[in-house]
Amino acid sequence: MTEHEHILSMLGLAARGRNLTSGEDQVLDAVRSGKGRLVIVAGDASENTKKKFHDKCTYYDVPFRLFSAKEELGHAIGRQSRTNVCVLDAGLAKKISDLIDSNKEE
Repeated sequence: MTEHEHILSMLGLAARGRNLTSGEDQVLDAVRSGKGRLVIVAGDASENTKKKFHDKCTYYDVPFRLFSAKEELGHAIGRQSRTNVCVLDAGLAKKISDLIDSNKEE
C-alpha cells in the first residue's frame, strides 16, 4: 500500500468512527466551533474554495492540507465526490497530516 492509499484508508477509518465530517457547511461549522483538528481540501478544488478554507483555517488556527482529488476523497469515506473533509479526532488528524507532509517531500 502506498502512502497515498494509506492516507485515504485512514480517512475512511475516521469516517467509520464518526471522527470526520464532509461538505462545505459541516466543515466550516466544525472549524468555527473548535471541533475541527485538520481540514483537507481536494487538490482539484476551485481556487476560490482553496482560498476560502485556507483563510478560515488560518483564522481559527486549524491545520489545513491540500490532498488527493475530489473523487478519491469521496470514495475513501464512502460518499460521492467530496471537495473537503474535516478530521475531528486530534490523534488521527496529527497522524494524517504527518503522512501528507512526508508524502509531499518525496
